[in-house]
Amino acid sequence: MNENAFFVPLGVNAAGNEVFGATERSIGTWTSTMQHGAPPSALLVRALERIGAREDVRVTRVVIELLGPVPIADIEVRSWVERPGKNIELVVAELWARTEGGTERAVARGTAWRLATEDTSNVVHAADVPLKPLSETTPHVWGKSWNSGYIDNVDIRAITESGGAGPGQVWATPTTSLVLGETMTPLERLFSVADIANGIGAKLDIDRWTFLNTDLTVHLFRIPDGEWIGLSAETSTGPDGFAMSAGVLHDHLGPVGRIAQTVLVRPRNRT
Repeated sequence: MNENAFFVPLGVNAAGNEVFGATERSIGTWTSTMQHGAPPSALLVRALERIGAREDVRVTRVVIELLGPVPIADIEVRSWVERPGKNIELVVAELWARTEGGTERAVARGTAWRLATEDTSNVVHAADVPLKPLSETTPHVWGKSWNSGYIDNVDIRAITESGGAGPGQVWATPTTSLVLGETMTPLERLFSVADIANGIGAKLDIDRWTFLNTDLTVHLFRIPDGEWIGLSAETSTGPDGFAMSAGVLHDHLGPVGRIAQTVLVRPRNRT
């Protein structure tokens, strides 16, 4: 299945839930049987925006939990309003798949606060410095070990040298659809690339180490505008096998929010 999308709609099952087929374009960095974290994150956000949709609220914070390998397989999306409210509501979505053992389980979960909107245009302020514009970038070069179906379907332009001092900084945009036949919403587009922050901010040698994020938390104070998402991220590694990637998300107008990821760090070859 190699259609020009990360997912192909397969219809609605007997429980009334949408089912999607994951394509080769969603394959991740660490193994060919597992999706990169970005496509399932964006698919969860699609559900979080749609469930009980209201025009007077918008998503302000999203937490994605990767509960295990998200397989290149059929994916069922389940979503619900966990905590309804006039001004503040919590919505939840899960991706379910059949494991190699034949059992079905949730492989990823997303939660989002959706808050009622109010006009605050006269007090707009961004705490972070804007990135250099797309016009001042060069093509980002991944090492050969980074190759994957997903990476091949994202256009990434570098602001800083990969693995250099300080935060890694890039502009990125997907070159394929999230769901075949659909146009991405601004948040779907952001989450279709946000998970690369771990790789962009990494200082470890991918040929010697694996550094797999188990989650991502994104706080958004503004909806992104345009086709390109900017990321400025850096990973801090601790002494006992864990790291934290943290950074700022941008569009062409400036910062839109911040991202943090928990990272599991392991040597590739144990002695």
